[in-house]
Amino acid sequence: MNDVLTGPDPVRDPWRAAMRTALEEAGRAPATGDVPVGAVVLAADGTVIGRGRNEREATGDPTGHAEVLALREAARAVGEWRLSGCTLVVTLEPCTMCAGAIVLSRLDRVVYGAADEKAGAAGSLWDVVRDRRLNHRPEVVSGVLADECSALLTRFFRDR
Repeated sequence: MNDVLTGPDPVRDPWRAAMRTALEEAGRAPATGDVPVGAVVLAADGTVIGRGRNEREATGDPTGHAEVLALREAARAVGEWRLSGCTLVVTLEPCTMCAGAIVLSRLDRVVYGAADEKAGAAGSLWDVVRDRRLNHRPEVVSGVLADECSALLTRFFRDR
């Protein structure tokens, strides 16, 4: 957050525009009854090469999480499964399934908005993405537009 007391946040500020794009994706999910989570994958130059939003309800696919769908699209865009040099930006902290996909895709970093105290696997409940026993550990940047990301989820569950 930028304000008079804290000033600019050099860690989180560069990711705000991409998080807004992920929030746009998330905003489309409730139309199909899905939880509003959105994700984008950025190439090293900042270009969006993958997008996804939760589609479990829409498709009946238990792996239809925003992160997995964005990773699949990014892999098609680059022509291989290794996404070295890329960044995943997602509105909610990844679960264990998505954290595993992040590690296996060799992303350089994951940036997320809202923490998930009940199922988060990037620092909240577990820390799969930075587990030293694994052969790849992406950088993690948390809390980017966290209030906006949390508010979207809160509204969705309140309205249900």
